[in-house]
Amino acid sequence: MYQALYRKYRPSAFSEVSGQQHITVTLKNQLKTGRISHAYLFTGSRGTGKTSCAKILAKAVNCLNLQDGDPCNECENCKGIDNGSYLDILEIDAASNNGVDNIRDLRESANFPPANLKYRVYIIDEVHMLSVSAFNALLKTLEEPPSHVIFILATTEVHKLPLTILSRCQRFDFRRIDPSDISQRINFIAQKEGFSITPDAAFMIGTLADGALRDALSILDLCVGHSKQVTAEVVREVCGIAPRDYLIELADYIKSLDTGKALSLIDQLHNSSIDMQRLCEELISHYRNLMIIKTTNNPEKLIVCQPDELEKLKTQAKDISLEFIMHAQNVLADTLRLIPQGNRRAQMEMAVIKLCTPDLSTSIESVLARIERLERAVKAGVIFKESEPKSDTPPAPESLPADNTTSEPKPKAKKPETAADPDNMQPFSDWPKVMSILSKNCPLLYGVLQGSTAYIQDDLLLIDSKNSQFRDLVKGKSSVYRDEIRKAAQEVTGRVFRLGPYKPQTQKAEESDPFDRFLDSIAGLYIPDN
Repeated sequence: MYQALYRKYRPSAFSEVSGQQHITVTLKNQLKTGRISHAYLFTGSRGTGKTSCAKILAKAVNCLNLQDGDPCNECENCKGIDNGSYLDILEIDAASNNGVDNIRDLRESANFPPANLKYRVYIIDEVHMLSVSAFNALLKTLEEPPSHVIFILATTEVHKLPLTILSRCQRFDFRRIDPSDISQRINFIAQKEGFSITPDAAFMIGTLADGALRDALSILDLCVGHSKQVTAEVVREVCGIAPRDYLIELADYIKSLDTGKALSLIDQLHNSSIDMQRLCEELISHYRNLMIIKTTNNPEKLIVCQPDELEKLKTQAKDISLEFIMHAQNVLADTLRLIPQGNRRAQMEMAVIKLCTPDLSTSIESVLARIERLERAVKAGVIFKESEPKSDTPPAPESLPADNTTSEPKPKAKKPETAADPDNMQPFSDWPKVMSILSKNCPLLYGVLQGSTAYIQDDLLLIDSKNSQFRDLVKGKSSVYRDEIRKAAQEVTGRVFRLGPYKPQTQKAEESDPFDRFLDSIAGLYIPDN
């Protein structure tokens, strides 16, 4: 019968244990000096080596030829413990033997000396599952056991143990294993088993295992069953995860408030058999990485990823506010709780719609993000007046000079200004925020500008829209729509912009507003703002 990799390559000595040197060194020193405790407590998350170290310790205290604190695995005692012929090492599953009667039987058997070995060792796994009465029955024996008895308790939930039990044990906390240590172990196993694995695939498995070597070897088992040449693509296909590029792409669509493209990408991932729950978890991890980049000076110490991926994350983090990142994490965390209860794809799509449409959310984080935008506008001195009831044109902000126009067309005074230079233009990263304001203040203009981008050069705001309706709106006699764009941009940035259409070629400016030059080129005459 085939033996799973995590069973076949279970460590048989402390030197083979990965990522727990702070524990293995201490235990080896105790064995070499003979300072062996009567009770040990091994605690930590799953797959970190608690049970393996317990079995190694049980074998080491009875080894006839100890090798630098490690069992020799060659003497009669070591071989007898390994093949199960010696019954003085007892493993008890507290999940199924958690009653007081079970502990009473253990306490009575502890009084008898071992049959073949020097020590009788009781390994109690998942000890936190014991009942209160069972803990009370174990307490006295654990405090003063016979000299030939050693207790090793293992648990993943140490907080559930009574303090009276904790105070009677030497406690060892097992850490999550670093992905680099897991990758090293995976490469060792690959050489032994005769299959190939790429470095990025080994690192990806180590990352997916979340610090659990047993989980990593289980994933490796699946990948080897799929292909003898394990690559990152094989790992993604077997585990049903989205590549990091998809996560960056999806986060970009959410940042741009582009609901259509975000939903289309989710559809592609769903059709590729990407699990929606795993996608949600990965997206939460992605925003967590962006949060770390925004709040620390050395994010590479806290983010586990390849250097090229870290640079992509840093680039994306520049254009996303911390408030929105926190809001996204909370929305996705709520979705992760709801996914098992309903249609996974629908839950994920609803989460993306909420993130792409901030006005739909009433969460504290969403409100804080809006308040942050308003505070930025207030600090810049932007104060907006309410519209007059009978006026067709909303008044401009107090800090925005009114256009000098009258009801009759007249030539504009020409004054020198800087022409729009495509080489010096920068993408307007706050354009999605401007669009968000327009979605509330002017839904018609928001709909027409869907899919548009914007560029800035000094005080020029140039809009690149492929929708011909946009030109029809802005070239009318009323300046309502132009003012809405100006006010939204000023609310976000605190700056007063002149508006214009984006064109790739350089144009010389002779008038005060590029929009007026654009309108003149279409209509052949000046069209007033009012």
